[in-house]
Amino acid sequence: MMHLSILDKIRQENLKQDQVPEFEVGDTVKVHVKIKEGDKERVQLFTGTVIARRGGGSTETFTVRRLSHGVGVERVFPVHSPQLAKVEVERSARVRRSKLYYLRSLSARKTRLKERKKN
Repeated sequence: MMHLSILDKIRQENLKQDQVPEFEVGDTVKVHVKIKEGDKERVQLFTGTVIARRGGGSTETFTVRRLSHGVGVERVFPVHSPQLAKVEVERSARVRRSKLYYLRSLSARKTRLKERKKN
């Protein structure tokens, strides 16, 4: 029993203190990633559609997919990573499943998702 409480304590310490924005599968997001080059640090944007979210707590990750020069590029980001500067939601889409892996086999124009109506 003592073993579990120590693990829970470590997980809580690794959670990001600042609030992670609410985004879901199907949303188009801008992910600001900190990149270290030598002794300099810069922020690089990765814009794409969230096709999956998995895990929970400090191990939660999300997968973002975009087309770059006609080639599909996917990156997996840990939600609570110190390398993430911020995540901005550009637009929300209405989807009916939790994983959008079927977008991998579609051509660029067919991957468009219907916009979610705002209340």
